Amino acid sequence: MSAIPSYLVVVAVLIVPGAAVVIAGWGFRNPQRLLLAPALSATIAAAAAAVAPLLGLRWNLLPLAALTIVVVGIALLLRRFAGPDAAAPRGTGLVALGALAVTAAVTTVLFARAFGSADNIAQRFDNIVHLNAIAFALQNGSASPFQIGATSDIGFYPNAWHALTTLGAELTGASVPVAVNAANLAIVSILWPASTMALAGAFFAQRRTAYVVSAALSTGFGAFPALFFNWGVLYPNLVGYAMVPAALAAVVTSLDDRGAPRLVRSALLVALLAGGTFLGHPNAFLSVLFFAAAVVVTTFASRAISERSRRAMLSLVIAVAGFAVVLTATVAVFRTGAEHSGWAPWQNLAQSLGEGLSVSPRGYPPTVVVFVLLLIGFAAVARRPRLLPILTPFAVAVALFAISSGLRIDHPLRQILTNPWYNDSNRLAALLPLVAIPVATLGAIALVDLARRWGRDRRPRWVAFATVAVGTIAIFSVAVGPNVRVALGQVNEAYAYTDDSLILSTDEHALLERLDDETPPDALIAGSPRTGTSLALALADRQVAQKHVFGSPSPELVFLNLHLRDIDSDPTVCRYVDDLGVDYVLDFGRQDVIDPAGAVAYDGIQDLTPGQHLVLVDSQGPNARLFRIEGC
Repeated sequence: MSAIPSYLVVVAVLIVPGAAVVIAGWGFRNPQRLLLAPALSATIAAAAAAVAPLLGLRWNLLPLAALTIVVVGIALLLRRFAGPDAAAPRGTGLVALGALAVTAAVTTVLFARAFGSADNIAQRFDNIVHLNAIAFALQNGSASPFQIGATSDIGFYPNAWHALTTLGAELTGASVPVAVNAANLAIVSILWPASTMALAGAFFAQRRTAYVVSAALSTGFGAFPALFFNWGVLYPNLVGYAMVPAALAAVVTSLDDRGAPRLVRSALLVALLAGGTFLGHPNAFLSVLFFAAAVVVTTFASRAISERSRRAMLSLVIAVAGFAVVLTATVAVFRTGAEHSGWAPWQNLAQSLGEGLSVSPRGYPPTVVVFVLLLIGFAAVARRPRLLPILTPFAVAVALFAISSGLRIDHPLRQILTNPWYNDSNRLAALLPLVAIPVATLGAIALVDLARRWGRDRRPRWVAFATVAVGTIAIFSVAVGPNVRVALGQVNEAYAYTDDSLILSTDEHALLERLDDETPPDALIAGSPRTGTSLALALADRQVAQKHVFGSPSPELVFLNLHLRDIDSDPTVCRYVDDLGVDYVLDFGRQDVIDPAGAVAYDGIQDLTPGQHLVLVDSQGPNARLFRIEGC
């Protein structure tokens, strides 16, 4: 219950600004376009959070509303010249809305159960920086990408997830863990399925079957979004990837536009959503480029073959040359250093291809319904090559995943193509569902068309109703299929407080909850961030000397991390304590969140004993202790 207010705030933020833009620019009669609203809203929120501090504004509804009004004004101007969208077939909008509502309810329940409790946190390495970034943003009133990176001394960090989450906490007063879980529920239940449905509507001319099937399939894969709540955790990637289908949908619909006003409007929409994916995460933007290249080139190739005109051939040549230049330049710019891209492959190439084609990476068992629909989708493309643009993005995703997880670590192709994703097979595995859903949706549509042909001989009405009911139940059963069930089980394990949790044990969490009563609001607390002590910022609203494992601690802090235990004998320690203003020390032993070897850098601030200058204030269990520094 405590997460509901923040959840509803983020849901409203994901719906209202984008819907206002779509209605202003295209009208309200096109459900495919309206389904772009959550991705547009996320884009506007991230951009508004970036602009707000430049105007001297605190991050809240005011800058969000102001930028929304600006974008709505531009959309109205474009509509005056380009006109509204044509209306969808009658009843299509209600079907799409109903499918989204059912999917949102199912997804919310599944992930809420996986999180376990509203104030649980993911016991994973990257969560330290994300939780503290939200707390820091709340303290400073800024979710700018230049502010968010300050938590780990990075000049710029994509801020879409942080902007949404901070707004949920700011407007409801929810604690950081509760706000994080609520925002994540809103993202997976609204932003993600709406984006997949928008892409299905673009590919399949707004067929009602496509909306229902794509909505249901968004619940059926473990590789996304569930994987990102266990691996990392990768919350910024979560938002960026959830927006990829929406950005790709804008590309697909733009290919059928005619006339300068409509082309300009479509180009601006594509640019806006591409920018939004970048503010989600840069490698989500790169994914859009790869998938868009596959769709555009195969579409133009199909037209060139069927039309056999000079104009069609010229369009194809321009598309191939243009994307070759853009992708080459972007991959070169987005390259990551060896310290961040050393992830090793999992298996051999044949195994990785099998996992990719069945969308069952990491040993997730395939869900039969999904696997069968994919096979039928493959067969449909083989029979009608004009459907190739639906399949090629999936082929690109499978190839990238296979290269990353199936080639040797120093293979040149791996270093060239998958380095911008840190050569991380998990991040590339998560791309598979984004572009597998249209292929599986094509398989479902082929089955529906076959059933309609079979029913033309005036079968009884009850047979038709029974067929629809059985098909609907079967497609929504993927939400409890083995593929996603295994992944959600791993999420549940990642979010549990235990005696040996990677970041915070049950004892450590209990001690942090008492900091409000045991330390003054302006206290500065030292401790090893590798043991979770830095989460005193996110969970207890207390300043910490080091907010994340990575960063650039001052020479004085580095000295204290190595020598604080010598405070009774080394006067230099007291001098540096005074210089930094450290008041308390949290000692959570030597349980390391990622690599026990890293604990050496904090030898002087772990396993402390009380003394003349270190006064034990509180303890919980054998390893969680709070010391007050006195006499310096």
